[in-house]
Amino acid sequence: MAGLQDCGAGTDNFSIVNMPNPDPGVARYAQHRGMAEISQQPGCAIRGISRYNAPGKFVPDVLKTAMKLIGSLTSPYVRKTRIVLAEKHVGYDFELESPWSEDTSVPDRNPLGKVPVLVMDDGTSLFDSRVIVDYLDSINPVSRLIPEASRRRIMVKRWEALADGVCDAAAAIFLERKRDEGQQSAGWIDRQQEKVSRGLKAAAHELGDKKWCDGNAYTLADIALGCALGYLAFRFSEIEWRSAFPNLADLSDRLEKRIPFMETAPRDA
Repeated sequence: MAGLQDCGAGTDNFSIVNMPNPDPGVARYAQHRGMAEISQQPGCAIRGISRYNAPGKFVPDVLKTAMKLIGSLTSPYVRKTRIVLAEKHVGYDFELESPWSEDTSVPDRNPLGKVPVLVMDDGTSLFDSRVIVDYLDSINPVSRLIPEASRRRIMVKRWEALADGVCDAAAAIFLERKRDEGQQSAGWIDRQQEKVSRGLKAAAHELGDKKWCDGNAYTLADIALGCALGYLAFRFSEIEWRSAFPNLADLSDRLEKRIPFMETAPRDA
């Protein structure tokens, strides 16, 4: 491709190619993969974990790993993790399992009995979703979803906490309603509904007229909020958040058109 020339043989079936504006994380990734010679070739990137559709344009291929994700098709936290895996182009095996089934093996991997659980190459288990996505964003330098700058990073994580909190409250309502009617607590349900309402109002206020939660950049904040909104649409059609908060509806519509969102739409198994 124009503007690209081989500049040396790589290792592990990778080759090194010239790149006018290399991704700053590529050299770190190469060293992590045992390709120390990359540091001796300035302006280079790795072909094999990447491809180019224009000179200097970094477009990653799938990074193959032996990792396994354990989760369900309905959990917004599992969906968030699957979307991050897709956006980071990290390959993995997906093991479908409900932590609520009598014969579940989830506690064998997570003593808290919750999903998602990410089983790493060496057999170590990671949980919960916020820990997992932090790890995933660190192992592959492309498509960074969590900014490195401390202020932006903490604000993106704040968005994630808000979105996950909405999911926590919504899931609590869903589970409470599964109990026998005589055992359900109306006060408990009302309390969780107030959390959802306040969370949506805060998200809409913070988003304002911005394209993305972080401004002009698509980040983990958008993924987390999109998963929360998707879960509400899936489990709580009676909540009219789309008409109440048009900016959240617009964001959700944009997100749901992305392939990782389309491929992970919640559904009952």
